This record gives sequence, C-alpha cells and structure tokens, in this order.
Amino acid sequence: MFERYGKRSPSAREQRVIELVAQGLKNREVAEAIGTSEHVVKNYLRIIYDKLGLWNRVELALWYEARRHESPAQA
Repeated sequence: MFERYGKRSPSAREQRVIELVAQGLKNREVAEAIGTSEHVVKNYLRIIYDKLGLWNRVELALWYEARRHESPAQA
C-alpha cells in the first residue's frame, strides 16, 4: 500500500503502527496492540516520521488517510 512513496517505505510493522496511530490510539495502546513497549513505539514513530518526511502524528494520520482512499489504479 505504501511502497510507491519514496525509496524508504515503511516496513510491515511500521505500517501497522501507522494504521493504529491513524485510528487515534495513544502510544501505550499501540504498544499493547502490537505486543511491545511504549518506548519501542516511540522509536518506530521517529523512524516513520523520518522516512515519510513528517513531523507529528496528526500529519501521519492525514498522510495515511490520503493514501487509504486512493484507488488501486492510482497506486
């Protein structure tokens, strides 16, 4: 789903973090959902922001929603 956006695309695990953050979950809730610690989720978010050129979870959620609604023909 995210592969065409830059050379550095999110891994499958990062994609799951993006989805959960876009749903409005807090870092602690994301950590529980993927079976890790809140610290690891914060690290994932730093990496994701860097890969996608974003600054915060609001931008990340908007980025996710924009791509989620693209048709397969556009991807």
